Amino acid sequence: MFDKVLIANRGEIALRIIRSCKELDLKTVAVYSEADRDALHVRFADEDVCIGPPQPNLSYLDPKRIIAAAEVTNAGAIHPGYGFLAENADFAEICVSCNIKFIGPTPDQIRSLGDKVRAKELMAKAGLPVIPGSDGIVSTFEEATECAREIGFPVLLKAVAGGGGKGMRICRDIAELERGFHLASTEAANSFGNPDLYLEKLLIKPRHVEMQIIGDSFGNTVHVGERDCSVQRRHQKLLEETPSPVMTAELRKKMGEAAILGAKSVDYQGVGTMEFLVDSELNFYFMEMNTRIQVEHPITEESYEVDLVREQIRIAMGEKLSFKQEELKPKWASIECRINAEDPDKDFRPGPGEITGLHVPGGFGVRIDKAVYTGYTIPPFYDSMIAKLIVRAKTRREAIKKMLCALDEFIVEGVPTTISIHKKILSNPDFVSGKYDISFLENMIEQEKRVGAIKPIKQESERAADSAELVKDNSAPEGN
Repeated sequence: MFDKVLIANRGEIALRIIRSCKELDLKTVAVYSEADRDALHVRFADEDVCIGPPQPNLSYLDPKRIIAAAEVTNAGAIHPGYGFLAENADFAEICVSCNIKFIGPTPDQIRSLGDKVRAKELMAKAGLPVIPGSDGIVSTFEEATECAREIGFPVLLKAVAGGGGKGMRICRDIAELERGFHLASTEAANSFGNPDLYLEKLLIKPRHVEMQIIGDSFGNTVHVGERDCSVQRRHQKLLEETPSPVMTAELRKKMGEAAILGAKSVDYQGVGTMEFLVDSELNFYFMEMNTRIQVEHPITEESYEVDLVREQIRIAMGEKLSFKQEELKPKWASIECRINAEDPDKDFRPGPGEITGLHVPGGFGVRIDKAVYTGYTIPPFYDSMIAKLIVRAKTRREAIKKMLCALDEFIVEGVPTTISIHKKILSNPDFVSGKYDISFLENMIEQEKRVGAIKPIKQESERAADSAELVKDNSAPEGN
């Protein structure tokens, strides 16, 4: 169907897509803003086109500039990566109208599943368990109040078009609901151009567990296991792992079947992620669906030994899935740490600037997805993630040790990074034992503030290694 792909993105995901395209003998086109003129994805693509100034709305978020770049280079397909225009139904529709293949689901699927209220309705109709909440949009504070009183506090206000924690507020009483409603609506309008909110019952101490699904145009749909994304700050993921420490073979089967059922109910084609909340009794509830490749997809690739991006492109080319459900079993325990240019000691404040020194770890079972180098200047206009550090090992305990070793070798000079907080997370006894939920990181930070001075990381690592010997290894690929 096409022999050249334009990557409508930047950074490590653009490089990741370029690699898979080359393996499939497809030519690649990189687009870049003036701030990314010296970026690696520009260097390694077959062709490149400057699409505007640094501001995202004038470059990476401008459909007209992306389409113009595709037309001038005769690119037959566009891969959106994640973020930017990846879940923009209007952009996907423009691609279709211009006879350019959008590597992703259909515009209608993006539109219906991207609207979180509509997605919840569709999945409930398909038979998936959903979190109790409003029947649709809560247009006014009064409507939100009525719904909150009906389902009971605490509740969670969420933006209909939201993501990454934007337009989201926890409300424990009427006063917080009133403040949160106006703040969330304003933030949603500024972030997504849509102020609409809906309301859900807030589950106490749940885990955030997502299921990777893939569907082709021949009616075949499979799931590729779960990822535990409960380590978050401000509702944004920081560390992910698979298998989830709470997963059993039975629960994986139930969640996987539910994810496939939901995908098939909308005839979903391409890669996607069904996101669930799992409570302490291992009940799971559909939360939302992402209609794109996820940032954390590498741990699934490492655990299951599949190439998700390559499969995504093959499906867009009209080919069948290259594997069946019964062939998909987790073979490794895998962990991903997002290395962001942020200062954990200053509320994760972004720290753009020049990388004056860089050394990355290596060795068996260690993978780095990055797009930075010594002398590279991190621009202030985009997401602060500069690399993803991924490890895999036979057991979860071994994966934790391997990740701590890799983090010790990971040196970034010139800008602040999240490396130090990752070491603390992986050394924390609750994380080591697998007993954590979505409030884990906030609680850990608050505890550090109360205690005051923190022991050196090396001491923490040694203590965690000792603790690991005392807990049951619950990371075997099948079950606890």
